Amino acid sequence: MGIYGDRIRAKVTAAFQPTRMEIGDESSLHHGHTGANPDGGGETHFNVAIESAAFAGKSRVERQRLVHAVLAVELKERVHALSLKLSAPGEN
Repeated sequence: MGIYGDRIRAKVTAAFQPTRMEIGDESSLHHGHTGANPDGGGETHFNVAIESAAFAGKSRVERQRLVHAVLAVELKERVHALSLKLSAPGEN
């Protein structure tokens, strides 16, 4: 994982204390698409799954807004696409 993947992991961990987290850099699948990094360095498209008690009782949109707020700098700087799967413990 590169710098942005590491930043995502650190910020999500600090904000949500996840019981499970998976981060995948899918930038190579989007080469040539809008938002792809022209230098080929990746870290523009991420797939992130987070399980956290912080999401309990919150709607899908509320959960996404929480994550987007935590990662606002990364989304502004380099990350073009963030696919999120957010759940509370015990949810499928």
